[in-house]
Amino acid sequence: MGISTSPNGADHIMPAATSATEYVELVRKSGLLTPDALARFLERVSLPAEPLACAEAFARAGLLTPFQAKCLLAGKHRGMVLGAYRILNPIGKGGMGVVYLGEHSELNRRVAIKVLSGTHASDAGALERFLREARAVAALDHPNIVRVYDVCHAGGAHFLVMEYVEGTDLQAFVANSGPLHPAQAAGYVAQAAAGLAHAHEGGFVHRDVKPANLMLTKNGTIKVLDMGLARSLDNPQDNLTQTGDFTVAGTADYIAPEQAIGGKLDARCDVYALGATLYALVAGKPPYDGSTTQKLTKHQLAPVPDLCKARADVPPELNAILQKMMAKNPADRYASAADVLDDLAPLGGSGSFAALPLPSGGSSARLRVLVEPVPPPSPRRGANRGWRGAVA
Repeated sequence: MGISTSPNGADHIMPAATSATEYVELVRKSGLLTPDALARFLERVSLPAEPLACAEAFARAGLLTPFQAKCLLAGKHRGMVLGAYRILNPIGKGGMGVVYLGEHSELNRRVAIKVLSGTHASDAGALERFLREARAVAALDHPNIVRVYDVCHAGGAHFLVMEYVEGTDLQAFVANSGPLHPAQAAGYVAQAAAGLAHAHEGGFVHRDVKPANLMLTKNGTIKVLDMGLARSLDNPQDNLTQTGDFTVAGTADYIAPEQAIGGKLDARCDVYALGATLYALVAGKPPYDGSTTQKLTKHQLAPVPDLCKARADVPPELNAILQKMMAKNPADRYASAADVLDDLAPLGGSGSFAALPLPSGGSSARLRVLVEPVPPPSPRRGANRGWRGAVA
């Protein structure tokens, strides 16, 4: 459970506590408890002399999380509070840094805090990408996109304060529960398309759509996360598609052909990746196998996989939508995620997806179809659903 560095990415370690007195001093220096709260606790509790038992007493009282108690026991006290936010637990790790569950010290609102790693924070290009993520996501406001509340620099750390999503990503969900019913997968993809359509209308492309970046909440809502690769189409200076060594951003299992060769990107690369995601949700595996090089080559040259061959219960209409989403030539693809919703709409009323709850009323087909939360299917016996919070 422990980490080797403090949340702000740098080691701030005092010698490990050797007594209750030293442990209490670490608690005080961390800022995790107000002086009054610490004093009240010490007045009513007789702490054991052994520091481990002392840490356990704070955790049992609910004043520290086990993660906090363990960090302090190791002498790590700085970086446990970032600005107005207390760090509660680590909940994920992405390419840019670690994500923590945090809590606003006054509002008691739980949030996800994405802290840029120390290595990346010292890299001007990485820092710009991190700040661009903040600008991109903060400009978006949609129920199917994880919201960004704040962009902060405190305690020597750059970090994003984001909506805390209690759920699990679709990659982990399929790994635990098996392939989804086509109707369920279509419903989740439609919700993701609704969020991406909002982003596309705002001039942003995600560039890394995949099951691991689609969070499924307990009530069945899909939220698109990790906009770290988002790109403003309206800003010609925003040319961070590739790193200096021409490594293409994206994930080999789901990357659009034009993205894999560093071509011009627009909303259609997200449509392709969302189609590959649809295939993975229904088939239980990405559309192409092999090494990274082989996968990239297949995205360029191999036929679009037939979803009906992967599953006998797939309606032909859904396979036709997938074929158009994953067309090799962007010109043959849906122009945007909104267009994907337009073609999913007739299926919603055709009986092919009768198991899906449809929103009542609504003036347009796009809003009628499959964009309401869809309850998660029951996992296989013994599967560990383990609802995971926030983002990675």
